[in-house]
Amino acid sequence: MTSTHQITAGFLPLLDSALLVVAKEKGFAAEQDIALTLVRERSWATIRDRLAVSHFDVAHILAPMPIACNLGLTAPAPRMIVPMALGLGGNAVTVSAGLWSDMAECGASPDLDAISSGLALRRVVDNRKGERLRFGVVHPYSGHNYELRYWLAASGIDPEEDVEIGILPPPDMADAMTSGLIDGYCAGEPWNTLGVLHSGAHLATVKAAIWKSSPEKVLGVNGRWADGHAEALAALLRALYKASLWCAAPGNQEELADLLARPAYVDRAAESLLPALTGLLQIGGHKTLSIRDFFVPNAKAATFPWKSHALWFYTQMVRWGQIRHTPDHEQIANDTYRPDIYRNALKALNIAMPAASSKVEGALKIETPVGSSGALTLGPDGFFDGGLFDPVDIESYIASQARI
Repeated sequence: MTSTHQITAGFLPLLDSALLVVAKEKGFAAEQDIALTLVRERSWATIRDRLAVSHFDVAHILAPMPIACNLGLTAPAPRMIVPMALGLGGNAVTVSAGLWSDMAECGASPDLDAISSGLALRRVVDNRKGERLRFGVVHPYSGHNYELRYWLAASGIDPEEDVEIGILPPPDMADAMTSGLIDGYCAGEPWNTLGVLHSGAHLATVKAAIWKSSPEKVLGVNGRWADGHAEALAALLRALYKASLWCAAPGNQEELADLLARPAYVDRAAESLLPALTGLLQIGGHKTLSIRDFFVPNAKAATFPWKSHALWFYTQMVRWGQIRHTPDHEQIANDTYRPDIYRNALKALNIAMPAASSKVEGALKIETPVGSSGALTLGPDGFFDGGLFDPVDIESYIASQARI
């Protein structure tokens, strides 16, 4: 029997492709009358290009990339919308054993605290006296790039002058570090865990410590396809939301690791995927640490496409010289994320959703019940340096963000 909706989605072999994998493998897409085809790719540039030429209708994609596409920063690029996030967190900053040893001598905390690790790294940079450390990120328009830069700058390290930041595909990170090409990297899982297990690396800090409850991957949708397939898109969002509930259930973690481990998906041993799913991460030196909210697939409105997330990414594009700030550019970033489509698609599921489309990022210091269409808890969502981002006052925030 032919399904009503035929949807092709691109993805990279990362833990946070989980919602798409589960939607297909556990039947949530089929329940919505969707024939979901998943196509694995190696680079984010290829994901972008295949969306542009309509090989893909939707994709697992870096949260800032659709904004960059709509701003004309990367070509070829489709007009894109983001009607859903694919979870919160999931990244870490991983460093070589040698660099971690130097950081530990300079006071880095073994609990991956972003403040002490950042200050220790700054001391190491000062001690190197002109020998610049090299870090890898997966793409210029990635959460990895912006969170790494934010952490460095807030720790007193100039990301443009004091270190070098280069671009590498996630699967190449650990090998590049082992060979001495880089000293560390910021990437999604399982590449941090694999660096620890097979390359003697050590985690320096995690995304959940740099910016709590922060976005990472989203569902990027070709705008032309969305215009002509509103019903199919809504059905896909419902399937992905149900998949997020399944992924969030602790009793499903081992099965989820086994699903993602298959050759068609992440193609790595399940035991290297399970740590990030449980939050019990091997951080290096044969130590394991429980990290709260390391990867959040459903709780805390984890799938909601906050416009404040989009606008924070936009401010970082401005901060690091990728684009000039103008009212038109700000509006493009704001309009890329589409909570209206999310709400319309999921209202039939009777779930709790945020009443607002934006929030002050960093304002919630503890888990907080919020006004919504039902019971919903958000936060904490703070930046490690205590900073606040109010999307209502973009210009003041940009002006306050010197390079360091």
